[in-house]
Amino acid sequence: MSVVLLLIMILVAFVPSLIYLIWIRNTERYQREPYGRLLKIFAYGAVVSVAVAIVIEGVLLSLLNLNMERIYQLLGENPNLTTLILALIIAPFVEEAAKSIGVFLSRKRMRDIEDGIIYGAAAGLGFAATENLLYESQAYVTSGAAGLITLAIVRTVSSALLHATSSSVLGLGIARSLTQGRGLLLYYLVAVALHSVFNFAASFGTLYEQDIGELANLIGLFAAIAIAVAGISIMRAKIRVLDRPA
Repeated sequence: MSVVLLLIMILVAFVPSLIYLIWIRNTERYQREPYGRLLKIFAYGAVVSVAVAIVIEGVLLSLLNLNMERIYQLLGENPNLTTLILALIIAPFVEEAAKSIGVFLSRKRMRDIEDGIIYGAAAGLGFAATENLLYESQAYVTSGAAGLITLAIVRTVSSALLHATSSSVLGLGIARSLTQGRGLLLYYLVAVALHSVFNFAASFGTLYEQDIGELANLIGLFAAIAIAVAGISIMRAKIRVLDRPA
């Protein structure tokens, strides 16, 4: 892979997430967060959170594979079972916790409750950018430029927004725990549930293509995009409601 191609892949993966970050930041009219701080949280999400998630998910998958024979006995032989458990259970719980690292480290700089939403979105978008780079690189290797472009478009309008949304929910919880003394568990579980539902939609085609044909892929794709777009729209509306002049 040439250096030029690698740079193009990085731009394709990271530029959409950075544009989304500007869009979400500018939803706030008063006392907007400085770009330097948001980019730092973005970087934590892109590097530290991804590394933590990969390590923990790898350990959990290793433990799971050791016990898959027993699970198969209970639930039946299913080659998709390990992937489904990863997508619906392991990944949401691990990744939502990992994405919050940068938000926690910056929590004392939050001036308003809506800052938690924006910080969370920054962490999620950083995570999404690196995840997109990994998936899109694999798509290029297996399917060439057409596969890369197709996957980049799909993930830009779905996965990137999903990660921003779910992380912003937990970021809101972190902000409220600091300013109002509220617990974090509910916000964490909501973020995990949102992530899990999205992953189920994204996996719908794989799970049901044999039963209902190619339509399963379209249903899953549109459902995943709808969840992501609706989620980020709700969180931006929340920013506007909370945003007040100093």
